[in-house]
Amino acid sequence: MKKYLIHTYGCQMNVHESEKIAGILRDEGFEATARETDADIIVFNTCCIRETAEAKIMGHIGQIKKIKKARPELKVAVCGCMSQQEGAAQLILDKFPFVDAVLGTANLHLLKEVVAKADNTSKNRFFNRDFLGDNDNRPVFRTSGTNAWVNIIYGCNNFCTYCIVPYVRGRERSRPAKDIISEVNALLDEGYKEITLLGQNVDSYGNDLKDGSNFASLLGELGKIGGKHRIRFMTSHPKDFNQSVAEVIEKYPSLCHNIHLPVQSGSNSVLKRMNRRYTREQYLELVRTIRTHLPDVGLRHTAEDIEACYALARQEGFTHINADLIAGLPGETEEDFNDTLSLMEEVRFSSAFCFVYSRRKGTPGYSMENQVPREVKTERIKKLIALQNRITKEISKEHEGKVFEILVEDKNEKFENTYCGRTDGGRLVNFKSPTDIVGQFVNVKIKTSRSATLWGDLITEEK
Repeated sequence: MKKYLIHTYGCQMNVHESEKIAGILRDEGFEATARETDADIIVFNTCCIRETAEAKIMGHIGQIKKIKKARPELKVAVCGCMSQQEGAAQLILDKFPFVDAVLGTANLHLLKEVVAKADNTSKNRFFNRDFLGDNDNRPVFRTSGTNAWVNIIYGCNNFCTYCIVPYVRGRERSRPAKDIISEVNALLDEGYKEITLLGQNVDSYGNDLKDGSNFASLLGELGKIGGKHRIRFMTSHPKDFNQSVAEVIEKYPSLCHNIHLPVQSGSNSVLKRMNRRYTREQYLELVRTIRTHLPDVGLRHTAEDIEACYALARQEGFTHINADLIAGLPGETEEDFNDTLSLMEEVRFSSAFCFVYSRRKGTPGYSMENQVPREVKTERIKKLIALQNRITKEISKEHEGKVFEILVEDKNEKFENTYCGRTDGGRLVNFKSPTDIVGQFVNVKIKTSRSATLWGDLITEEK
């Protein structure tokens, strides 16, 4: 049987698209391999969010030249965000003549033509960057364990000044709600216990459909689905997340109380230059709304004591809000940066992805004046990470002595008879079990914490 190897870079959207690539190839009779030298086709599913990522990918593609020379029948395809940039396809084809095909982000289905026709001749090396379709209703080979990814919206209309995504993913395109609900139902029937809804901005869902659909109504329909499971989503945009979304999450137990809400900066002047279209004050008000409606129901009390559970959760801040933060946007002053630090202290994010600003050609930020020196950006990112590490550790400490419901995701092979899973709020928990319980919901009492990871004891029915 012929073999395939997929190299995946970047976000969860790319991870899921690699599942679609795998589904297409398996449907064509291929099976997976972990060795490049054994592969009959190698696919690079790329990311271009930062120049460092792009340089790494280019280097990796270049390493395939020797393998291709030894085995001319090997097919090599490059797809994903990097290939979607203006002029990037021709650059890849010129720099790497051994590449058989470059595909656009919404044209992965053309991979079937690569398999059938590509023979490293110029007439068969092709590129398509049109948004012809978003690869829905294609075969998918899922590799995310108990979790299944489901796209609900593609593209982005926000045009943040630092971000290349709208230029490589196109304008927002929502899937019909009935298709999403049908896919989620099918996945739950297959035994998946957790569904993660994906989109560059899930809160914009439905704006382009003109049929009254919106993200809150979609969550409401998904929340009505019976059975024991969890539904998560990412990523949210603070300008679009609203009280209606918080209220519907509060209403349905299957909707997780774990919100990824990128803030990027705590300075109003920086937020304006980023074109984020909200202020620090509006973001903080949104956080208060979320924490009013969404205490962490993963914090378990008796049914009779549910109000006490909610009150305690509000008091202790167990609603998990995660963020993205950028240090060093052009023009960011020390005062601007200190505003970000103070916002982190006030909100106390459960976790945060901290990034140094990276110039990207094709974005407004690339030509902005007052670029921040590299050494200043480096010092600032160290401070962001150190502060978030402290807050994360403190929040983890607050979990100790409490009981949480865990969805068991996998076995922790580093420790004997040890399994791991996550709380409703997304905290990773390790605990011992004498039997294999992957895919089950269990209750665990937390004993100790180590940074973002918790350790506890499984509570059995006997206990």
